[in-house]
Amino acid sequence: MINFDALRAADTRTSPFTYIVAEGAINETQAAEVRRDYPDIKKTGYLPLSQLDVSGQFETLIKDLQSPELADILSDKLGLELRDKPRMITVRKLSKIGDGRIHNDSVSKICTMLIYLNEGWENTAGGAIRALKGEENMDDFAEEVSPLAGNVFAFARSDTSWHGHPPFAGERYVIQTTFLINEEELARKEKRGGLQLLLKKLNPFEGKKK
Repeated sequence: MINFDALRAADTRTSPFTYIVAEGAINETQAAEVRRDYPDIKKTGYLPLSQLDVSGQFETLIKDLQSPELADILSDKLGLELRDKPRMITVRKLSKIGDGRIHNDSVSKICTMLIYLNEGWENTAGGAIRALKGEENMDDFAEEVSPLAGNVFAFARSDTSWHGHPPFAGERYVIQTTFLINEEELARKEKRGGLQLLLKKLNPFEGKKK
């Protein structure tokens, strides 16, 4: 499903950190089919793929995200060696206002790729990810990527890879693929993700507007 040539054609940015932005990784028709077959997610936040039902065109996209070809491309574009690294896939359908605050990923993550699946988007409403120039100011950014269907934002984790998005609450379809330093970290994060999902299930008010 993924147009890997769109990723290959993306220019590599090196400031304020190393990242790529691509458009057209999937088309609008494919994105609509993926949304149709999306897992039945009723909680906010990223949920681990291992805890979700996977089928249909959603599964087709997931297989591409798990492919050796994706590791090859991101290795070349970001100057990393990802081909032998484990990857973790997490899935979001819903955002709450508190999501997207300025942050940097942990050192256990080598790189992360986000692929967006939304039919339309108005960036002024929030929810568009930003490559930030520092950790203090959401408005001091090098680039903003709208979460429109087919857009991709992929970056190498570093001491300067600060990112986030302005507040948004509502449907925001995005799948995150993260390459990790080793299998132990993958197992730890999968376990933590499963626990977080359980806690969300136990809290029926999580994610609701106050």
